[in-house]
Amino acid sequence: MNLEKIVCNIISILLKLTVPFQWQWCQETCVWSVGRESCSGSAADGMLLASSPPESRVNTMRLIGVTLLSLLSLESLAVSSVGPSNSSSSFCSESRECLQFDLLCRTDEYEVRRYSATRWVSSDAEAYFLGVGAAMAFRRLYHYISGANEEGVRFEMTAPVLVEVPEEVKMWEPAIYTLSFLLPSAYQEHPPTPTNDKLYFSDMPDMDVYVRSYGGWMLSITSRLHAHLLSRALLRAHAHFNHTHHYTVGYDR
Repeated sequence: MNLEKIVCNIISILLKLTVPFQWQWCQETCVWSVGRESCSGSAADGMLLASSPPESRVNTMRLIGVTLLSLLSLESLAVSSVGPSNSSSSFCSESRECLQFDLLCRTDEYEVRRYSATRWVSSDAEAYFLGVGAAMAFRRLYHYISGANEEGVRFEMTAPVLVEVPEEVKMWEPAIYTLSFLLPSAYQEHPPTPTNDKLYFSDMPDMDVYVRSYGGWMLSITSRLHAHLLSRALLRAHAHFNHTHHYTVGYDR
């Protein structure tokens, strides 16, 4: 049995003990763009975009302008940030509402997406492994949506669940993982007040992100592996992105 399988077995046991129900994660690794978006294969190749239908060619041309000239206004292509689960994300099949995005372009290795501003409820957890930290924070957040708030409001989970993973972690020291639930559209502006002082609200601004999708459990090994593969692909494309952290995004399947 290899190391990943051993860790996976340990995490699955911890999840069963600490989380109200078991989650099988279909994951995405997101790296926030800070300068320009790229779907290029190399500097010489220019823009090598995945096949796109005719109606998206206008967006393709605009993306070329973004890459070679300057940032396009974030508001110009933004869609409703929280809405009904539909074909915009094939992973959103277990919740009524899902985080919405506008797909700018796609390569064989990643997608470039545009998200508009959203509000999340978050909690931090210190742990050696992502799965352990996520399970600790998940329980607090699940109690919150189950009525553990000053208004006593209960509401369904949305998708996805977001975990911020720091890139620079010293060996043999725990990391601080931040797990967040997306607030439903009805509570984006005025969410219920948490009764647990370890919960707080996070406002995510308009942003462009690079995304790599994969299946499996939410583990430190797989998260860092796919973040590394995504970063390598972006560096080959001479893309600009935030190197301090990445996000692991989980969908129940």
